[in-house]
Amino acid sequence: MSPHDNRACLTDSQLYQQLGELIASTGSDAFAQRMLRLVDAMLPVQRIELSEWTLDARQTSVSHIEPLGLAGLTDAPSTADCRHHPLLQRILQMKDSLLVEFRAPPGPRRARHSTHQCNLVSHRGDKRWVICLQRRPDQRAFSLGELSQLKRLSDTLLPLVEHHAQIREQDAAPEQVDAGFLRQTFDERLAQDDVSLSAREQEVCMGLLTGGTVPQLARRLNVKSSSIETYLKRATAKLGVSGRHGLTKWMAGEALPQVLQRS
Repeated sequence: MSPHDNRACLTDSQLYQQLGELIASTGSDAFAQRMLRLVDAMLPVQRIELSEWTLDARQTSVSHIEPLGLAGLTDAPSTADCRHHPLLQRILQMKDSLLVEFRAPPGPRRARHSTHQCNLVSHRGDKRWVICLQRRPDQRAFSLGELSQLKRLSDTLLPLVEHHAQIREQDAAPEQVDAGFLRQTFDERLAQDDVSLSAREQEVCMGLLTGGTVPQLARRLNVKSSSIETYLKRATAKLGVSGRHGLTKWMAGEALPQVLQRS
């Protein structure tokens, strides 16, 4: 069975589980690897490179490029430290989020950036956050359907990259900032949907979102596993979803469900 066939066998629940793991890893060294795993589960990608670009005071050039993580191919050239990257002018001129594709040159010709690339870019103030997804030059370039799929997925991934950068800048312990980021995001989503959960329901939801299991939470809270299931059922009913994967889906908002429906 080909790798593409393996992707087709992945269930929505498995993808939502991977999304939950990605959210929980924000700020840690595992973040890029888990993002690569999530994207590659939907379409073939061999490398992912994350970076934060800071513009100068006049926003006419890039004053600093901060690598935020990479995973995958080890023989591909890095893009984060290249001040003459063809993406540069698009970044300087951008008004909205971008998706920019570059194709590797055909045949034996080799450029400095000889991988097929799909660059997802967001911005706020003088900051630009870039997700560079890459394929080997001997493989097919990204199709229009795949680019459209990645554009929708960017609504979920780019905000996570921004938070990842903020956490790294704080230089806090990953286990502490992960929980803080998740708690903040969880509270924002509750307020957005005008939902009120009990303290125990929130505790169970947070425990599951950070990778805990029902037995682990039962031991931690000194209750039966059936009680954890009950709290989860009550919480997800208020949120309008069902089960643990429904909870992760709710945390991700609408972008990932739309991608899955069209994949």
